Amino acid sequence: MINSLIPEFDKALRAVFAAAPTRRPMPGADLPEAEMSEEERRHVAALMRVNHCGEICAQALYQGQALSSRDPAVRRELEQAAWEETEHLNWTERRIAELGGRKSLLNPLWYAGSLAIGVFAGKCGDAWSLGFLAETERQVEGHLESHKSSLPAQDRKSWEVLEQMKTDEMRHAETARYHGARELPAPVKLTMKLSSKLMTRLSYVV
Repeated sequence: MINSLIPEFDKALRAVFAAAPTRRPMPGADLPEAEMSEEERRHVAALMRVNHCGEICAQALYQGQALSSRDPAVRRELEQAAWEETEHLNWTERRIAELGGRKSLLNPLWYAGSLAIGVFAGKCGDAWSLGFLAETERQVEGHLESHKSSLPAQDRKSWEVLEQMKTDEMRHAETARYHGARELPAPVKLTMKLSSKLMTRLSYVV
């Protein structure tokens, strides 16, 4: 039992504290840095910090769901999605650094809470777990679209990162539905939305 938990603990430490890996090149990496005011740079860095927190949460959710999933095929899909979320971590980390910002001080808290939610969702059964995944990705898609519209028009580097992340999240949601995701009740969706708003507001400044 303990031996099986060691790799999961290692995943958690790497997600929160280590530099994330990526196989794909960072979107927009070959574009020149846009001229932005100091206020604009702080704003974009804060947006990227929020997105980085979202990817921290996604890592923990998928880890928790995979731990409690009963279906090997579902576990494989969760692990693949988690890998792509790791790449998103890499891209947002790099963009934050390029803008002179910092990651959220609350990342360990976000990770722990999301891991617990992921385990609980997995325990509810794979159909409900996948439903939770699909709804999460649907909300993230809208969240990324709103961030894209909030970027300074000249900041194409950040736009490219968010656009590729959005494409990946949409695919994760479709994959979840393909594997039998159930539609979540409206109160659960509302609770998820309110929780996301709280995380967004806190991560923007902390």
